[in-house]
Parts: sequence; C-alpha cells; structure tokens
Amino acid sequence: MESAGVIHRYVALVSAAALGLGLTVFISISLKAQSKASLAEFESHIDRHNEIMECYLMTGDSDYLLRVVVSDMAALERFILEQLSPIPGVEKIRSSFALKQVRYKTALPLP
Repeated sequence: MESAGVIHRYVALVSAAALGLGLTVFISISLKAQSKASLAEFESHIDRHNEIMECYLMTGDSDYLLRVVVSDMAALERFILEQLSPIPGVEKIRSSFALKQVRYKTALPLP
C-alpha cells in the first residue's frame, strides 16, 4: 500500500496536555490580497511555526483557518504579536478558544 501513496507516514499520538500545551485555539486569518503570490508568501511563513498544528485555505469570511496549540494565554499573546501579526499581508486575526475537545479522530472513514 505504501508504494501506491496510501500511507502518508507513521506517527505517535502524544497528549498535548501532558506536555503542558493545554490551550487549543482556532485562528482565522484574513489577508489584504488573495493573489497567488500573497497566498504562497503567507503559507511559507506559516510552515515555520511548530505551534500551528493545522492550516487550511478557506472559503467564506476568512482566508485561512489555523489550529494552534500553546501552553497558556501569555504564549498565545506572544505567538500572535510576534509571529502572526508581522507576516506581510495579514489584515485580520480572529481567535476562538476550544473549551473542550468533544471528538478527535485520526482514522479516515474508509469505504
């Protein structure tokens, strides 16, 4: 199956809370422009940050949705002010905090 490109990689699932990463935040990012170049530039910056667990190019009100994991509010503040805000082309940053993880899966729904 691996040679067919089905298995992407093997991983270990580690408890974020056990590592002191107790705050999960979903961050919506709007860019000033949505040109191919500005999207590529933003994505190259995003790839440099380990706090960002997932990043999706979106339709709708915002351009990107990030899932970020940090230790606490002070770490989130530093991350937003020092890492996200300086990225060229970022117009708006909106955060939503996860109160509780209700469901988390890594297995895909196979036919």
